[in-house]
Amino acid sequence: MDNTQKYNEAFVHVFGAQADDLNDEYGKDTVQEWDSVHQLSLVAELEEAFDIMLDPEDIMELTSYKNGKELLKKYDIEL
Repeated sequence: MDNTQKYNEAFVHVFGAQADDLNDEYGKDTVQEWDSVHQLSLVAELEEAFDIMLDPEDIMELTSYKNGKELLKKYDIEL
């Protein structure tokens, strides 16, 4: 499984999303289920999938599919 698949799988697992629904518009402003509990679940999924530990500031910024991709670059993870 490549990094993009791992990334998408985290969203599918946490939000019950379809992979086809995932795009740069997918986020807390467009997804009704996106709340603090789901956001922390997403953090846990990404940390496990990529064997990283996100900084608290990054956790707060993880508010969309697009932001998550940008944050992972900071941890040298290319999607």
